[in-house]
Amino acid sequence: MGASKTNSLGEIIISDDVLAVLAGISTIECYGIVGMASKRATDGLVELLGLDNLSRGVKVYTQDNEVIIDLFIIVEYGISIATVAKNVIETVKYNVEKLTGTKVKKVNLKVEGVRV
Repeated sequence: MGASKTNSLGEIIISDDVLAVLAGISTIECYGIVGMASKRATDGLVELLGLDNLSRGVKVYTQDNEVIIDLFIIVEYGISIATVAKNVIETVKYNVEKLTGTKVKKVNLKVEGVRV
């Protein structure tokens, strides 16, 4: 459905697709991220997505105007995955909350691969 905000002029509804694109852009800008990943349902293969498909590596759920974001990423080889994950979670949470005014309840990260 999406997140909604009400003010004196009316109601603003931000769709889950918009939230997914914002989260994808915020993720790809983080250091250590090679790209977003998408699992093809037909054969279970992980494919690296380009900049035009950032929302395919993101799933967004909205519950009671709180957003839950699932990210599927591919990280760079030789970098601490824990450090990259912490940075991505903080950056995505901050950017989505700042740009939309909604509350991000959780950011779940799934590392799908490592690339050189």
